[in-house]
Amino acid sequence: MLRRAAAPLHAPRSLLTRVIVGVLSLLALGGVLITLAAFAYGKSAARQSFDRLLVGAANDIAESINISDGAPVADIPVSAFGLLALATDDRIFYSVRDTNGSLLTGYDDPEIASHVGRDVTVPQFFDGRMQSDPARFVTVVRRFSERSYSGNVFVTVGQTLQARDAMALDLTRGALLITGLGGIALIVSAFVVIRSAMRPLERMAQELSTRDPYDLTPIRADGPAEVAVMGHAMNRFMGRLDRQVGAMKHLISDTAHQLRTPVAAIRAQAELAIEDAPDHREARLERLVRRTRSLGNLLDQMLSRALVIHRTDNAPPMPVDLRDIALEVLESQDYQVLAPEAEVELCIGETAVIVLADEISLSEAVKNMLANALRHGRSPVRLGVTPGEVWSEIWVEDAGPGPAADLLDRVGQRFERSASSKGDSAGLGLSIVRAVAQAFGGTLRMETTAQGFRVTLDLPSQTDSEGTQ
Repeated sequence: MLRRAAAPLHAPRSLLTRVIVGVLSLLALGGVLITLAAFAYGKSAARQSFDRLLVGAANDIAESINISDGAPVADIPVSAFGLLALATDDRIFYSVRDTNGSLLTGYDDPEIASHVGRDVTVPQFFDGRMQSDPARFVTVVRRFSERSYSGNVFVTVGQTLQARDAMALDLTRGALLITGLGGIALIVSAFVVIRSAMRPLERMAQELSTRDPYDLTPIRADGPAEVAVMGHAMNRFMGRLDRQVGAMKHLISDTAHQLRTPVAAIRAQAELAIEDAPDHREARLERLVRRTRSLGNLLDQMLSRALVIHRTDNAPPMPVDLRDIALEVLESQDYQVLAPEAEVELCIGETAVIVLADEISLSEAVKNMLANALRHGRSPVRLGVTPGEVWSEIWVEDAGPGPAADLLDRVGQRFERSASSKGDSAGLGLSIVRAVAQAFGGTLRMETTAQGFRVTLDLPSQTDSEGTQ
């Protein structure tokens, strides 16, 4: 019984949702900070405004004090409380005391009187309570230096805080209203901008979702720089995937096409060897062995080409000394199986010849260059390395004339054989070398020299400092 796959409990949030949530979180945090700052500013502004009114009223009362018969007398003016009376819901307190602290006029509150210092020289503000309600007070002093009276007179004026709190709240509400409108405008603008910025991603996602699974052509990488970078990275990835898929397709098609004839020939030779006369059986077996060797060589080169293409796309290039590659190929002595009597000479110097490549792929390429020279060229064969400032070379040269001029352009293509090719040639050797050259930014060069025919693999040179970075 088939069961439908369970849907995920929590669908992943879109990038737009994450950005909007992030912006809203920042705005919420900013709103809290602005609210606290606005309230603190409103409270400070209200305090400063009403404190000036308190000082003005206290100074008016202090100016109205006169000395009569050696004692201070306060004639409280009505205008002293005119401005304070604008706060209709607040209550007012005042008291006038002489230099000894005795009450001359006003309200006698010992708790408030205890806040009045004897050495007051500037207006002194303090907080207290007026009949259990919080209030704000100020004390000013007027100094007298007369013959009949010498000393200070202290004037204290207070007011409850209802008008102050109301003013602070009004200022806070005004600031929050402006901030809220600005925040809403910012959210709408952010949504429009983010939505516009996400449009290239949506277009890219739609294009990929509607694309044929076998379509690995590059996608459009336009839009903002971040989207373009992602598009280029995706195109590079699809390019590597396309090469891998192409290599797999080539391997399958080559296997189907190239193995059919040799396998049929081997089967035919085996059947004939069984049915033929005993005196012809030895010749049949020799043909069967040649066919088997040819098939083994074909399989070896096909797998070698597939390995090279796979590694050039997956193995990162590393600093490689071409001299080590030449020594490794020569010391492996694989060439002795192909041409036991051939003379192979190594031509390398003492200076390192560094290139960026994959060591295994490069070794396979040089092995195929050497095998190609041994199969189709003449002895002696030379394997050498030549350094250069821009290009470094690893080459194989034989004493033969090489292929005809009209075949040079085709040599190096898959399953391309020259007229001098032996029957066991698969036509893949130089194709592998060309693939390695293209993978690491190099070129494959074939030319006739004074000593014979040379096949050269050119790769960009690297200095020792570049190679060790």
